[in-house]
Amino acid sequence: MSESKITNTINEPEEAGRDHEQQLLATSPESKSSGQKAGWTHLFVAALRVSFLRQPYWEGIPVSPLTILILVAGYLLSAICFQWLLAPGPADFNFRAFGTDWFPFAAWAWLCFCLRHSPENHGAGKSSTAPSASHLFVLSMAQGLLLNIVLYWPLSLTMQLGWLKHNSLGLTMSWVLYLTPLAVTMAIQSVFLWRASGRRTSYIFLILVVMVGSSAMEVVTRPPSFWYPRHVQSGEDESAEKQREISQEVFEGQAALLNKKLADIQPHRPGIIDLYSLSFAPYGEENVFLNETSMVTQVMAKRFDAEGRSLQLANNPGTMDSLPWATPLNLQRAIQHIAKRMDVNEDILFLHMSSHGASDGELSAGMWPLSVKSVTPEDLKRWLDEAGIKYRVISISACYAGNWVAPLSDENSLVMTASDADHTSYGCGSKSDLTFFGRAMYDEQLRDKTLSFEVAHAAARPIIKQREEEAGKSDGYSNPQIAVGEHIRTRLKLLEQRLISAPAATAVK
Repeated sequence: MSESKITNTINEPEEAGRDHEQQLLATSPESKSSGQKAGWTHLFVAALRVSFLRQPYWEGIPVSPLTILILVAGYLLSAICFQWLLAPGPADFNFRAFGTDWFPFAAWAWLCFCLRHSPENHGAGKSSTAPSASHLFVLSMAQGLLLNIVLYWPLSLTMQLGWLKHNSLGLTMSWVLYLTPLAVTMAIQSVFLWRASGRRTSYIFLILVVMVGSSAMEVVTRPPSFWYPRHVQSGEDESAEKQREISQEVFEGQAALLNKKLADIQPHRPGIIDLYSLSFAPYGEENVFLNETSMVTQVMAKRFDAEGRSLQLANNPGTMDSLPWATPLNLQRAIQHIAKRMDVNEDILFLHMSSHGASDGELSAGMWPLSVKSVTPEDLKRWLDEAGIKYRVISISACYAGNWVAPLSDENSLVMTASDADHTSYGCGSKSDLTFFGRAMYDEQLRDKTLSFEVAHAAARPIIKQREEEAGKSDGYSNPQIAVGEHIRTRLKLLEQRLISAPAATAVK
């Protein structure tokens, strides 16, 4: 019997007769179309069996270049649909994504060949055998596609969109929501591959290395998505397409843009307490941080007379031509330059930072393919001290932001955060326009109700608590923090008195 025949190890004569009958039927033109349909039916029935951890079943599985092409197309189509469902609002299609992320398919094919590279490796358990690596590759691809459609994509959408609806997707939970469906899918596929390899212990390590390695490669390389949010800045054409392409022109333009923005910062006015505003949004994968820092910058400019003395740093695909990148080096340079323009012993520097936060206080940073290091509280304090800026108002809008309070607090500083060191904040998901803290603190209090950061923070706390309870926040009240030094409190009182009596103290329209 030829190697292309699939024989049953339990009842060989019966299966041989069945194979002979199928071979005779396949010679007639009338049976060709029905045979193809039956082949696909056999394929997905077999894929369904192994997805429920049953023994592999190989009979009637079609193996051809067309079969593989259709399965690959199914993977791409399901990925396109899934990413479209997760896209926050209007999105543009990115054709360049078709040319990336092929490593898992290559690793998959290589693994199947390793598991079935010779006839003696065909033993796959008690029920059946498989004739070649091509049958294993086709069946494992069909199983993976089936798991994606009925398990991975629905579970991922349910978990992520369910959390995003409540605006609670912090950094740690983001990884949990991403890895849990992936781990379940990989475990099911690994069991099938191990059984199909004849349950050989030596193959377990190989299967895990390829499965985990290909997934890790995707996480590390961050292949481009098929869909990107359409980013539109004020004054821009709404049809303008914004994609994550960082070319040499962008790099050179960024350097010139930062220099221009720094040069535009106005100098200190003698006899006047000026507030200089600096905002920093280092995480470029979601618009909420750009939205918040833009709003905060506007409030500072209009309500606190910081027009001409404001600088916004942001990582976002839609602002690469209009805003300098939010990198540690750019932040350090901005602090140094502002210190030269202000009176470091009289004026006040306001700094607002908005991003995802980890349990150790680290803020998420980056915008694929740009690699960005995170700023630490120790970095920020050192840069402020080196610049000689005395009076500081520092605002951290992130999960676990309470970790920033102690390192930055002193008698000349006001430090306020969206949460304490043990809780997440809310509103940092891709479906959010503003975080709960940013909306309550700046958009609703400082915008038109008060000029006092302390009063605004105290008023925002119960509002945030109520909204978190209504949203079903599961890990408890975020508990926003504030620490106020006596010297900065006196300085802010003087600024507030000046703004109340000045024409600049008007509500933001």
